Amino acid sequence: MKRIPLLLLIASTTFITAAHAGTIHGKVSGASGVSVVYVEAIPGKTFTPPAQHALIDQKGLMFVPHIVAVAQGTTVDFLNSDTVAHNVFWIAISGNKKLGHNLGTWPKGQKQSFKFDNPGVVPLLCNVHPEMSSYIVVSPTPYFAETDKSGEFKIENVPDGAYTVTAWHEGMKPKSSPVKVAGDTAADFTVSK
Repeated sequence: MKRIPLLLLIASTTFITAAHAGTIHGKVSGASGVSVVYVEAIPGKTFTPPAQHALIDQKGLMFVPHIVAVAQGTTVDFLNSDTVAHNVFWIAISGNKKLGHNLGTWPKGQKQSFKFDNPGVVPLLCNVHPEMSSYIVVSPTPYFAETDKSGEFKIENVPDGAYTVTAWHEGMKPKSSPVKVAGDTAADFTVSK
């Protein structure tokens, strides 16, 4: 009999916690392909960096995947699966050239890692193969999502509150809008050049 009150307490605590977290969903239009949507920095709030690394492969003379979204503080592993040497560098993060970096060049089967502590858009290049390019979008919060190819996205477990949400798409101007999250919240974005 003592278990029933405990189970009720656990169930009610779970319901209360779930009631204070919402979902932002919507669509990014104005461009085709993958976009990234993220909640901007929240004043006074910091987040623990994820322990799990992200992976970008260099395969078939391409960065795979072409666009990767990660939370600030994430370590990204850059693997070379090609039979030729590859390099990874970026000249800036969101235009800040002081944040540029060159990881060097390495052969097949090896990888280099880098921890992205600064939020922003990282345009990746290979100085061995200038036709190669890719992007990492480093979100200042853990609340982000990549869209599907039709532009649909869903960001789950966002605490109820008022935020600025930004949609980024390669070759387009980022689009930001205020969004008040209260449970299930819709937010659509139209990006343009």
